[in-house]
Amino acid sequence: MNQLDMQGRHAVVTGGASGLGLAIVQRLLHSGARITIWDHDQAGMDKAIAGLRQQWSGRAIEGIAVNLTKHDQVAHAVKQTVALADVDALVNSAGISGPNMKSWDYPLDDWHKVFDVNVNGLYYCCREMVPHMKARNKGRIVNIASVAGKDGNPNASAYSASKAAVIALTKSIGKELADTAICVNCVTPAAVKTPIFDQLTPEHIQFMLSKIPMGRFGTPDEIAAMVAWLCTDDCSFSTGAVFDLSGGRSTY
Repeated sequence: MNQLDMQGRHAVVTGGASGLGLAIVQRLLHSGARITIWDHDQAGMDKAIAGLRQQWSGRAIEGIAVNLTKHDQVAHAVKQTVALADVDALVNSAGISGPNMKSWDYPLDDWHKVFDVNVNGLYYCCREMVPHMKARNKGRIVNIASVAGKDGNPNASAYSASKAAVIALTKSIGKELADTAICVNCVTPAAVKTPIFDQLTPEHIQFMLSKIPMGRFGTPDEIAAMVAWLCTDDCSFSTGAVFDLSGGRSTY
């Protein structure tokens, strides 16, 4: 594993108690970072942190329970986190897929839920964390989007549209902060086998696999490696950018 330098840096990872978020936490810890996980699942987060502390004895690993769809909770989580240590990196990894069905049959409650988590929650995190980073003129924000946000997967309209919004939001915030030392980027993975697959139909999983020229799904570790690099000072001339991890699927 290549060694990236996050020594002395504090990273917040949303959805860091499981799946892709947990893989990102592991990679950042390997690179020397201090970690604060934000997750809505208190029990799952406690279990994950206990395991991480056992593996990374003596390292600063904290967890804050927060419902990202509630702006007031996100604002409070920022205050709690900054009280622990200044934040150098924010990774917005929390997300849900929603059901697989035609757009005209899509339940409105599910549509709103997908956007509340994938777009509104991510926006709240950026909105509240950016002033802290601006005050220090220092920081990295990495948003987890998806190749579905470029292609628009059939039977996944809410997920695809929400990830397209994440891409555009990343570009907007990146340009707004381009005159600072804060870089804002996103990654657009193709399908990665994580617990989010439990929310998908077997047919949709097979559809996603059929679109990947490499003929396999990505791994959480592969995504985490790119995310970790985007959190470092080595990433200094990329902002508002989109980094593909698609096994050859992406065409633009």
